[in-house]
Amino acid sequence: MNKKICVYAIAKNEIKFVERWYSSVKEADYICVLDTGSTDGTFEKLKELGIITEQKKYDTFRFDVARNDSMSLIPTDTEICVCVDIDEFFDVGWSKILKENWKEDTKRVRYRYTWNFKEDGSEGVVFMSDKIHKNGCFKWTHPVHETLTPCINQPIITIDLPNIQLNHKADPTKSRSNYLPLLELSVKENPEDDRNVHYLGREYMFHGQYEKAIETLKCHLSLKTSTWKDERCASLRYIARCYGYLKDEENQEKYLMLALLEADHIREPYYELGVLYYNQKNYLKSATFFNEMFKIKDRYLSYISDPVCWGSLPYDYLSICYYELGKYDEAIKTINHAILLNNDLRLLQNRELFIKMKNQKNN
Repeated sequence: MNKKICVYAIAKNEIKFVERWYSSVKEADYICVLDTGSTDGTFEKLKELGIITEQKKYDTFRFDVARNDSMSLIPTDTEICVCVDIDEFFDVGWSKILKENWKEDTKRVRYRYTWNFKEDGSEGVVFMSDKIHKNGCFKWTHPVHETLTPCINQPIITIDLPNIQLNHKADPTKSRSNYLPLLELSVKENPEDDRNVHYLGREYMFHGQYEKAIETLKCHLSLKTSTWKDERCASLRYIARCYGYLKDEENQEKYLMLALLEADHIREPYYELGVLYYNQKNYLKSATFFNEMFKIKDRYLSYISDPVCWGSLPYDYLSICYYELGKYDEAIKTINHAILLNNDLRLLQNRELFIKMKNQKNN
């Protein structure tokens, strides 16, 4: 088994990321990029670096079609295919780990993926991604939020290699306006696909189309294939958010409670209920849900996992709840946790206030 690795990608106007990307993927035996119509010098730069590069412009763009076309550039003696977007980059040593652990029957690899980073440089959303696969065994499907779908009648043996780290630092100015029509097309093509129905409902929420979002997310929950509790919980939380945007707090609370019943093993529903009651100035109830949230110690590596639940903000909220309830010792203890995670001036000032109030109470 030759274990030759080919990194492949699609690109359009990614000149600012090309060198960073190339530096991280050049451990591969081959590198291939299909340029889909760059006008900023990306195509020329890729060729200059010696990358196997072709350009193809699409009248109607779909991510699955473009990625399948990019796979046609992969040399035939490639064993392992690695799909890495140009705004992503590996930590050093990934190819060695991959070759050492790849077996003859391996078809797919899951690896650690940091989808975004916070302003302070710490990780945001982290999950196990799976865009490393055996050559000739998969095709890409769905116009957007595309996925690798097996095209062979063999068991898909997947191995986890969390020591392989891929990072994503995107261009925040780049438009994603085509996501909504592509998601609508995807759901039209396959209305029973629970994953993209969920994504479409979320996208409607992002676009402020709250009634459509609620309808679509309820559709997701009704599908027979909608069985992953974390994603069902997310749909219920997004429905609740939409009701919140529509100033319907009764339904907002109802759907957050349903979200909690769906997945009480993750922090997100507890957090959103805590915030809801905080905003209603029901500090006792808010504190109860934040404290229940903190009992969950293990963070699942899933795109559903919201990094806010693991940062300073929940402790910040809870400290203010304790302050409002006159429990200054608890307020000080809790805000100290927040400060450990975020040495923010406002938090430091709050701690001074809590200490002052405690001293006044004791004198």
